[in-house]
Amino acid sequence: MVLMTAITRDEVAHLARLARLALDEGELDTLAVQLGDILTAVTKVQEVAQGDIPPSSHALPLTNVYRPDEARPCLTPEQALSGAPAVEDQRFRVPRILGEEE
Repeated sequence: MVLMTAITRDEVAHLARLARLALDEGELDTLAVQLGDILTAVTKVQEVAQGDIPPSSHALPLTNVYRPDEARPCLTPEQALSGAPAVEDQRFRVPRILGEEE
């Protein structure tokens, strides 16, 4: 059963005044219909959402898909820095861009 939840032009005008929105006559009519549709949709959801259904953020149960955090072979600092145009204290040296004092 679909309940028609209507909202009047006057209610939309009142809400617009509260929100300090300037709406013309056409916008009041359009928003009255759209807000009525939204209220009808909310009513349908309330009918379906019974108290015996626990709240959830997803429709299906989620499973952790992350791999374990394990050390793996990787580049040595020397290998990683071997192609760098400039190196300082085992780090990439880049031009200063913010003009910070040392």
